[in-house]
Amino acid sequence: MVEFTIFLLIILILCAVMVAFTRNILTAIIIFMAYSLIMSVIWMIIESPDLAITEAAVGAGVTSLLFFVALKRIHQLKSPEDEKEEREEKM
Repeated sequence: MVEFTIFLLIILILCAVMVAFTRNILTAIIIFMAYSLIMSVIWMIIESPDLAITEAAVGAGVTSLLFFVALKRIHQLKSPEDEKEEREEKM
């Protein structure tokens, strides 16, 4: 179990570094979601299920959803219909 915990901590650190250095906002949000899910597993390992549930719900769930909505509102995240319209306008 100790090896698994160390593995999760290494992945957690890698996620944090990758979020800091990625250029694509959508990729950063997805990595942030992975970070929150890994953190919730770590909370379960150290026998704190209340924090694990909160981390999974708020960190990976609500916060990521708010990021996706914000990206959609500022037109950084485009739906397939938007991309199709953009291509038609260029032609």
